[in-house]
Formats: sequence, structure tokens, C-alpha cells
Amino acid sequence: MSHEIESIVEVRDLHFGYPGRPILKGLSLKIPRGKLVAILGASGCGKSTLLRLIGGQLQPEKGGVTVMGKVVHTLDNTALYELRKKMGLMFQAGGLFSDMTVFENVAFPLREHTSLPESIIREMVLMKLNAVGLRGACELGTNELSGGMSRRVALARAIAIDPSIAMYDEPFAGLDPISINVIATLIRVLNDELGTTSVIVSYDVNESLKVADYVYVIGDGVLAGEGTPKQMMDSRDPFLRQFFDALPDGPIEFHYPSRSYNVDLGL
Repeated sequence: MSHEIESIVEVRDLHFGYPGRPILKGLSLKIPRGKLVAILGASGCGKSTLLRLIGGQLQPEKGGVTVMGKVVHTLDNTALYELRKKMGLMFQAGGLFSDMTVFENVAFPLREHTSLPESIIREMVLMKLNAVGLRGACELGTNELSGGMSRRVALARAIAIDPSIAMYDEPFAGLDPISINVIATLIRVLNDELGTTSVIVSYDVNESLKVADYVYVIGDGVLAGEGTPKQMMDSRDPFLRQFFDALPDGPIEFHYPSRSYNVDLGL
């Protein structure tokens, strides 16, 4: 990617893992301001972990993440809180407040991070819910929502404050085909019209490649490939081909590392 474009996020030699389980092993990448970037990889490769490191929920073992000129893991609580005001995050599991209505969930970041009057907050909440097709569900409780509806509410909340950087963790999971197409288009339109930088973390190849400006693929804790969607689809790299073509055999292993099956069976 051209170095002439300002990077809003820079990941440098990032290492992170849990005891006996390394996840990121020296990952480096840059996310340019104003672009829509897709970070792809097989389940468990560290995509969601990367978002948590960008947001300061986790601390790296080595290396670091710079967001808008700030080294995230060096910030104190006050500075990190201020930085997070400029971020929007759609959690993989939705992360909705179970004791709030749909309306209150989307209104929460506006009330927390702004001093807008309630009349303006109401207009903004209804606008975001209308964008994801759920304005009519604003008074429903979260227990009345389907899985797909919950994810759409989570997306509306992530973009409620028109963040400088919006991060979407598996935004297409659990959605029906029509909703997937609408949400993918919405993310693209919001990115362009609001000047937001968008990061889609997903294993949904088709939808991600349709809307992304640039693609990173993570494999075995490092960067396995990068390029435009066309460059990725034209690549003959064995790892990328297995991932993009959904091939059962190749460098990406299906089984989690384990002892011999015979040993577990006591044979």
C-alpha cells in the first residue's frame, strides 16, 4: 500500500498470546485513513484479538499499536477513554445491554460521549436504526430480537457517533442473504460519505472482497498476504488459494493442535 497515504492505525511487530498458546507472532500492517480495509483469516487466527489490541482491551507482549498517533498500550485510563471516543466497535457477539431497549442501546454512546440534547439524540438514533432497517423495532427489548437483528442493532450502535474509525467484528455472521448485502453496502456508503476509516474483520471472503479497498490476510500469527481484492484473488500463493477457494487440503489445518488420537483413546 502506498506510503503517501496517512495511516490511522499502525501495527508493528505485534506479539500476543495466552500461556502455551501464541496467537500473534510478529504481525505488522497499516490501515490508511479514509479507506475500507478487510482483515481476513481462518477462525482462531487472531483477527478479533487484533481489534482488542487496537482498542486497548489487551496489552501486547511485544511490539505495539499506534492509533491516530497514540501508542495505545502506553496510554493511561483517561487518555485511552478519550481515544475510544473516536472509535466505534461492533462486537462479534453483539454486546448489547440486555436490560435496555434497542433505542437505549444505540443512544448509549451518544449520551456517554456527547452533551447533545435528547431531541437530537432521538433523531440520530432513529436515523441509524433506519439505516439498518430496524427503526420500527426501537422499543423492543434485546430478548425479543433474532440473532441477525441483534447484530444489526450492534452495527447501528457502532456508528452512532460517526466515529473516525469504525471496526466491525464479523459483521456478516448470522445474517440472511438480503441483510448481508444491505449491511455490506451500508458499511461502504458510510465509509465514503462520512470520511470514516473502516476495518472489517471477517472470514466471509465474498462479501469482504466486494466492498474493501485493501485486504490483509492473517495466517499462523503473521501476515500471510496483502493487496487489493483483485490482487488477492489473482494470487497463486498456496495459503491464499486454500483460504479464498475454501479448499479442504492445504497449509491451513482444520484440527486444533493436539496429541495423537490413539494416545487420547488410550491405545
